[in-house]
Amino acid sequence: MERLGTGIGWRPEIADAVERMPGIDWVEVVAENVCPGHLPAALLRLRERGVTVVPHGVSLGLGGADRPDAARLTALAERAEALGSPLVTEHIAFVRAGGPLTASPPLEAGHLLPVPRTRDALDVLCENIRIAQDALPVPLAVENIAALIAWPGEELTEGQFLYELADRTGVRLLIDVANLHTNHVNRGEDPAEALAHLPLEAIAYVHVAGGFERDGVWHDSHAHPVPRPVLDILTDLASRIAPPGVLLERDENFPEPAELERELAQIRAAVEKGGQEPGTPAAPAGRRTAEPISPAARERLALAQAALLSALVAGTPVPEGFDRTRLGVQARALAGKRADVVAKVAPELPVILGPRYRPAFLAYAQRNPMTDGYRRDALDFAGHLLAAEGALDSRARRELGRWRRERSGPAPRPPARLARIRRTLTRRGTPPVPPPMAPPVDKRPAKP
Repeated sequence: MERLGTGIGWRPEIADAVERMPGIDWVEVVAENVCPGHLPAALLRLRERGVTVVPHGVSLGLGGADRPDAARLTALAERAEALGSPLVTEHIAFVRAGGPLTASPPLEAGHLLPVPRTRDALDVLCENIRIAQDALPVPLAVENIAALIAWPGEELTEGQFLYELADRTGVRLLIDVANLHTNHVNRGEDPAEALAHLPLEAIAYVHVAGGFERDGVWHDSHAHPVPRPVLDILTDLASRIAPPGVLLERDENFPEPAELERELAQIRAAVEKGGQEPGTPAAPAGRRTAEPISPAARERLALAQAALLSALVAGTPVPEGFDRTRLGVQARALAGKRADVVAKVAPELPVILGPRYRPAFLAYAQRNPMTDGYRRDALDFAGHLLAAEGALDSRARRELGRWRRERSGPAPRPPARLARIRRTLTRRGTPPVPPPMAPPVDKRPAKP
């Protein structure tokens, strides 16, 4: 595996600072936020300097019950090729549920949600990752996510789940030590135990990020400084194996460049400290022969995920075994993040509506789950307000109506590469599917 070194998450808000920052070996870019034919000039200049760029996807939903979507695989593959990347990364999560497998309306979380650590979920995830590996032009690495909620009846620990995943598929791992800390606070899971079970030689690189604690819940915000417990987990990992790459993530509340450089220095120091304190590496994983899974496994997982997501976004009863309080916190977090992302996708809406935007959107979200991406969600929200008597004054109604007419139009024609990936999916038993609306653009799809 290529050694990446020390990197930082590339975001437009800090593009100039990253370009001038010393000691940056590589950057990671949210795949859905860049267009292969129109890459930002600052990103191209980094590439010309020899800085590696890795696309980090957020919308495949590899942990979902459905097989990976052809259009999303196409998009990720095109970005890897356009950026000359040595690998691509995604998340071990689900972001959609419902649909044909459950004979129920399709629903979207718009954010990463945890998969149950069960044999059914592992079987489905392994098959989905193999499908993605076959369609992508470079190796795939998948990331452990932060979670606020825990599934009842789990059969494996996080370390065991990740070990078997790497063993059965040969997939690389992107280990987020901040997410291990989040799960320690929110779910009582021991980071050291997780690291002890990991196939460490499968690690492609490591994420480091900050957050904050409120009322006993850790929020993986990516908007705060990296705390000491996260750096300590990084040191523990580095005592077991020298990580090929370590990357600082920051998505909001960007500090001055000097502060980012100080955080990068702390990260380098934590890795160096770990290298001086060698620990006990885990046993290596291999790659077993692929085993076909039963369609019933997908159906069982589909029903469970649809019930959970429906409770979170549509107000249906909480499935048995879940913590109702935690699900309430997660549901409010999903609605709030949904409002934030729609405001980024359609920045005209907060301008037109002013301070009424957020309460109006949260009221809309309570009765209208997202079903077709954030851009469609923005259009549907505008249509909802235009149809509601007395919801808008004449000026806002006029401007919102004009905005919606301008934004409504035919979907773009899918790229030629989509046909090739569809053929790959068809060989594996996946029927061709129409291209979806543009996928989520926010980096924080799963976090409360």
